Amino acid sequence: MKFLEYTPFDSINLFLDNLDLGDCTIRGNLEAFSCKHTGNDRRLSISLEHEILDCLGKSSDSDHSSPVEHLSCRSSRKTLIYLVLTLSHMYPDYDFSAVRAHLFFKEEEWESFTEMTDTYLSEASKQWAATNEGTSLLDSMTNVIDEVIKIGESDIYSYNPDQDGDPFLEKGVIWSINFFFYNRKLKRVVSFRCSCISKISGDDFLTSAPSDGEEEDALIDMDI
Repeated sequence: MKFLEYTPFDSINLFLDNLDLGDCTIRGNLEAFSCKHTGNDRRLSISLEHEILDCLGKSSDSDHSSPVEHLSCRSSRKTLIYLVLTLSHMYPDYDFSAVRAHLFFKEEEWESFTEMTDTYLSEASKQWAATNEGTSLLDSMTNVIDEVIKIGESDIYSYNPDQDGDPFLEKGVIWSINFFFYNRKLKRVVSFRCSCISKISGDDFLTSAPSDGEEEDALIDMDI
């Protein structure tokens, strides 16, 4: 996957770069990639293909609820591999080779993206409107995404991993979302990742926690 620079994303990315919301910080950005193998992409794609085929082989023919059934189609497997490769470029320090990503990607409707964005970025939207002449953050994001990927011609996916496949597992993370827009004709993927980090991290809790002696004094002073 090759990173593509698109200036329409700049204003959104600048706004969502460590956006201060008081008790927490929003970190988010939009990125675009071409579906062209670079570096270690080929090795990882072959590994993922073998993993998926292995899962298909183990899946029961009568088990229509299996999460890998739709991957019997090569084009579906190819899409999944592009999405995982995109993730590996988004998080170069994270190893996705062992992640069973086919269990965590979910096809979405555009409304799913807009509803989640409205929900999680409601406070951010207020700040955006205040500094951008009342314009809507969601509308602005929609316009730039559509300019780069053509939303109406794209498939939309979300990535909802467990702990083994979550690059957002860090201290203080309250929530995180990952959306992908894949246009087969353009052979292009646009990603939107966003997380909310509490300013009160685990270390802060430990620092402010009372010592054993303080706890004992507090218990003595309590009215029982």
